[in-house]
Amino acid sequence: MSQTVAEALRQAETQGKHHGLTRLDAQRLLLHALARDPNDRAWLLAHDTDALPEPAAEHLLALLARHAGSEPMGYLLGEQAFFGLNLQVDERVLVPRPDTETLVRWALDLIDTLPQPTTLLDLGTGSGAIALALKSQRPNAAVRASDTSEAALTVARSNAERLGLAVVFYSGDWFDAIPDMRFHLIASNPPYIAELDRHLSALRHEPISALTAGPDGLADIRRLVNGAPDHLHPGGWLLLEHGHDQAEAVYALLQARGFEAVTSRNDLTGIARCGGGRWPVRR
Repeated sequence: MSQTVAEALRQAETQGKHHGLTRLDAQRLLLHALARDPNDRAWLLAHDTDALPEPAAEHLLALLARHAGSEPMGYLLGEQAFFGLNLQVDERVLVPRPDTETLVRWALDLIDTLPQPTTLLDLGTGSGAIALALKSQRPNAAVRASDTSEAALTVARSNAERLGLAVVFYSGDWFDAIPDMRFHLIASNPPYIAELDRHLSALRHEPISALTAGPDGLADIRRLVNGAPDHLHPGGWLLLEHGHDQAEAVYALLQARGFEAVTSRNDLTGIARCGGGRWPVRR
């Protein structure tokens, strides 16, 4: 005898609780298995006595098995909310994290103090999260984004087209993608995990090239700090997301390169998550 929708939800919660599955996520997985909007929880209440179709039941079990294997919810649902946008994501890109919204908020604060129209660059754009969030909030800004992964750029361009946001994308390794361009603000969430970090095992489903950066996790941040002055207008800003224990190192790198007004921003948990500085007007 087939389960009802309510019974399937209870089973999903029970099966997933040992792997950190919340009730909300169980609801979202069930809705996804039913080919419905994952946020339409009211539908579940209105149809809790409906019989769950066998294909949906099989799909739900497959999703729960993937969740038990530590696959991110964004991959299971094929989408992730970020700064009010619904971004499509898959194994070609990192799943955007709430911590990165800290970087976006900082950039938005600065944009309003910079020359208009402001030129912005998101380096290592992945799904396009930072660039698309900035463009959605500051539509008059000229937003550019780059990535070394063509697969990631396919995802980013698709998100931009679906959301109707005019961001120009470039392919290349960091500043090689935009050799002759300068910007008022450069923002990046680069790889910053050390290659042998013990936490990597929990991130095995996501692209390793977007996660790790050398023995200390700072290899790409060093490249960005060293190269940014050649691509910033005088008075322009470089903003970088970094690891929870890298604030002092990033602060030192920015100061040593000659950036001024070097400071940091805390994430939602109060940890310094982003570092940045302004390139002097005169050198």
